[in-house]
Amino acid sequence: MWIKNVLLCVGVALAALGAQAQTKAPAAGAAATIGYVKTVKGEAFVDSGGQAIKAVEGTPLKVGDVVRTGANGSAGITLKDNTVMSFGPSTRFTLEEYLFAPAKGDLKLGGRLASGSLHYVSGLIAKAKPEAVNVKTPTGTIGVRGTRFVAVVAP
Repeated sequence: MWIKNVLLCVGVALAALGAQAQTKAPAAGAAATIGYVKTVKGEAFVDSGGQAIKAVEGTPLKVGDVVRTGANGSAGITLKDNTVMSFGPSTRFTLEEYLFAPAKGDLKLGGRLASGSLHYVSGLIAKAKPEAVNVKTPTGTIGVRGTRFVAVVAP
């Protein structure tokens, strides 16, 4: 009889540990935060997962998000590797790729500037592996080889 009780207790403990592990695991398909909105003036939004979210300081950013500013808006973001990007009025910028695992040597940053203006200041990814950073525009691709640049895409 005592063996049944021990086995029952072990089974309950294992089930509780399994339930605890499930509640702590990230949701399936949940995207990791790669940076945050740091400054906003005027009208700015982050399009994330099919929703337009009004950008405010601290808004998290994920791969696939689109940062948009209105005709009177501007915004600044900082990514986990300390890359800083500032966007002027009427800008649409998509965070297409981001990989920052320096211990493994996995570094990548890619974006698309569809319209507006971008002021870019390199973070650790561009400093460690410049060829891993690029920004696409409607007429070409900017390969980052320095620490900063400005790009303007006319509507």
